[in-house]
Amino acid sequence: MTRSARRTRRILQVTGAGAAALLALSACSSSDAESDAESGASSSSGGPDELSGTVNVFAAASLTESFTKLGKEFEQQHPDAKVTFNFGGSDSLAAGITSGAPADVFASASPKTMKVVTDAEAAAGTPATFVRNQLEIATLPGNPDGIASLKDLTGDDLKVVLCDKAVPCGAAAQKALTAADLKLTPVSYEEDVKSALNKVVLKEADAAVVYKTDVKAAGDKVEGVEFPESAKAVNDYPITLLKDAPNAEVGKAFIELVRSAEGQKVLTEAGFTAP
Repeated sequence: MTRSARRTRRILQVTGAGAAALLALSACSSSDAESDAESGASSSSGGPDELSGTVNVFAAASLTESFTKLGKEFEQQHPDAKVTFNFGGSDSLAAGITSGAPADVFASASPKTMKVVTDAEAAAGTPATFVRNQLEIATLPGNPDGIASLKDLTGDDLKVVLCDKAVPCGAAAQKALTAADLKLTPVSYEEDVKSALNKVVLKEADAAVVYKTDVKAAGDKVEGVEFPESAKAVNDYPITLLKDAPNAEVGKAFIELVRSAEGQKVLTEAGFTAP
């Protein structure tokens, strides 16, 4: 082989090695890019933290403290979501929903008021009972009138407040009074349980028949008196996603939190009992 031929062969060998190195580098870069793309897709894939927007929850007034706490926990879990509550008497909330009020979730204090919504075909599915609640007598701190039973509320010298009969706490109170074969004429019927309790807190009434949960939430502002007839007037609380929910995905997630072990813990600590 001539000197010229040997030089040409060496040049071709070097060139071939360089090309192979370039191809290997290119393949590595392509692999890295694909890996990065896959990683990016994975990190942005759908997950619970992607829930966003406002969820409107219509809930019975007796759920105020526990649902407010759960709402804050939900927003911590889902930073892009916001929970807005409308607390009130279950009957008025149900009427609002059937009239077209924009809501995602309805939590009622009784199956009867929930039935108003299901009969109007406004529920997205079958409501589920998530807690129960029982009545208690709320008196002034220290129970100065010595109230020890439901019968004691029938005294002429006492100012007693009840929830309106159309509201679940009012219907339950009437059921308890019937079980005790008692008749009671209150100084006023209030639109929801919080309004009834507030009459005692403000010392505008001597006593009110409310839920155990509301007595507990009031702390030392009132004193609670249990009575056996309350066992005959326990209220089931159903919850449902609404058919025309503006933000159904977030609504479902909130209901899941309420029914989870975490949600049940918050509710039982507030005085509710498991279904």
